[in-house]
Amino acid sequence: MGEGKIVIQMHTNSNPKLHEQKKTTVYNNEEQNIDHILKFLFLRDLSPLLPRLLRSPITTAKPMPPQWTLICLSLILAAVSSSDLHLRGAGHAVPLRTTAEGDLRMRGGGPFKIALFADLHFGEDAWTEWGPRQDANSVGVMATVLDKEQPDFVVYLGDVITANNIMIKNASIYWDQAVSPARVRGIPWSSVFGNHDDAPFEWPMEWFSETGIPQLHCPATNASFSGGEECSFRGTTRLELMKSEIEQNTLSYSKDGPEYLWPSISNYVLKLSSPNSSQEAVVFMYFFDSGGGSYPEVISSAQVKWFQQKSQEVNPDSRVPEIIFWHIPSKAYKKVAPKFYPRKHCVGSIFLEDVAAQEAEMGIMKVLEQRPSVKAVFVGHNHGLDWCCAYKKLWLCFARHTGYGGYGSWPRGARILEINHQPFSIKSWIRMEDGHLHSEALLSS
Repeated sequence: MGEGKIVIQMHTNSNPKLHEQKKTTVYNNEEQNIDHILKFLFLRDLSPLLPRLLRSPITTAKPMPPQWTLICLSLILAAVSSSDLHLRGAGHAVPLRTTAEGDLRMRGGGPFKIALFADLHFGEDAWTEWGPRQDANSVGVMATVLDKEQPDFVVYLGDVITANNIMIKNASIYWDQAVSPARVRGIPWSSVFGNHDDAPFEWPMEWFSETGIPQLHCPATNASFSGGEECSFRGTTRLELMKSEIEQNTLSYSKDGPEYLWPSISNYVLKLSSPNSSQEAVVFMYFFDSGGGSYPEVISSAQVKWFQQKSQEVNPDSRVPEIIFWHIPSKAYKKVAPKFYPRKHCVGSIFLEDVAAQEAEMGIMKVLEQRPSVKAVFVGHNHGLDWCCAYKKLWLCFARHTGYGGYGSWPRGARILEINHQPFSIKSWIRMEDGHLHSEALLSS
């Protein structure tokens, strides 16, 4: 095989009655490689194809230059992000929802299911081959969970990106890649911020050794050098990230929250309505920015007052159940945390870390504990924890580390919530990347 040629081997299985057939295509230069990789992506179901493409089917007689590898992977992820695609699931086309409705609404005759994706950490080490590959693997995890569970809604539970590794001035490019698995399936979502989402860029020490700063490819430029126009190393603010998500995605239910809570941004409430009437609330979902990155890791006293006012406005008699989402666990999590094994009132599979709690407690937990309608709090942040524990009159739960970015090598997955209307109940379990589920718990008891 000649120098620079690439062999792409694809397994197709469009007819389940036929054995898999192997197709081999040879291209002679890098430009053709990228063009045809994208054609393969658009012509097939992206969710199973992407991990297959990245893990083993691409072989080269001579490896492509590193910068072409990175460009290839970036383009692949950009293709997955395209919002006008129709994926094929279970043998039929899935139509895409194109507008976000006012309130979320339960479907008649069935529960409302939510998938929690925590700690995806897109954009890490983008100047290496490792970084884009981890982002692609994270897309694969989300695709598996979404296709297995078929949720009605997705919550991105913070640390969507690792801003301290992102050198371009518009980190929304990586945020957009992270939400693409939900978008291409027509599944609405919302998001909150974590401590890494707007963290300042951290210059790698090895860049200042003899090897020097590597060639950097920054999206939206034709240059491949450090210091280019798009390589600003200045980061993207929380407000810029949230505005980009809201303005560019009709399926996003995220909100930037009241201005007076700045620098805290993602503070808002969503109502889930019954299938019979949009006026009948089944549950209220509150989303908080727990800080970190550009400011301290804390839910402020101002946010506590906002919650008190907002909950009194929408649910004055505490008749409707409420669930809470933020990224960094409160100090109450440290009080209830199991050590290496589950306690009597805990459910989970990994208990391998100490809780990395917020820096201070400004009253949010006291308010939640005193409000009988609050059923559970869901957080991320600790990659080595996935438990739910009963705490006073509510449940404190971790999600599950979903992304291949970030620390730790524990198997990836996602926490699933299932909300039933009459009678009201919240069930939860963990769906893993390999498809199995575990740690089922009833959180409304």
